[in-house]
Amino acid sequence: MTHVTDDHVNVHFRMDADEDGWPPASEESLWAVDLGEGTVRLENTPWFVRGVVGDDIIRVAIDEDGARWAGETVRASQNCTIRLILLKDGGSTAARQSVLDVFHRFGTTGGGIEQFGMVALDVPPDADLRQIRRLVEHGAAR
Repeated sequence: MTHVTDDHVNVHFRMDADEDGWPPASEESLWAVDLGEGTVRLENTPWFVRGVVGDDIIRVAIDEDGARWAGETVRASQNCTIRLILLKDGGSTAARQSVLDVFHRFGTTGGGIEQFGMVALDVPPDADLRQIRRLVEHGAAR
């Protein structure tokens, strides 16, 4: 997602850590567009939340403080999320941007997070999945 507007809302997701302590947070918030009637369409790529992707439509419940909490998926998009932890240059800003640029050529969007040297890619169904898989499995020759 590139631009937050007035019709965007934050949706909160609760998460449980596995035996290795991953994910490193108990909650993640994603931007979404409020569609009314207790549903939203997710607008950005999740870093840690599993089971949802950009463009999914999910039901939300609003708590007493006005926060929206994720519920069931009403309509799953055909997108998928790929998360990569970069080892090159310790996951530096330049390394993360380089990876995003390479994958962007094959139809993905996404972003990087400095704290974990990580990128999260949103892969729409019309992206070049063959090339994306090749890159994930073998990396880019440079």
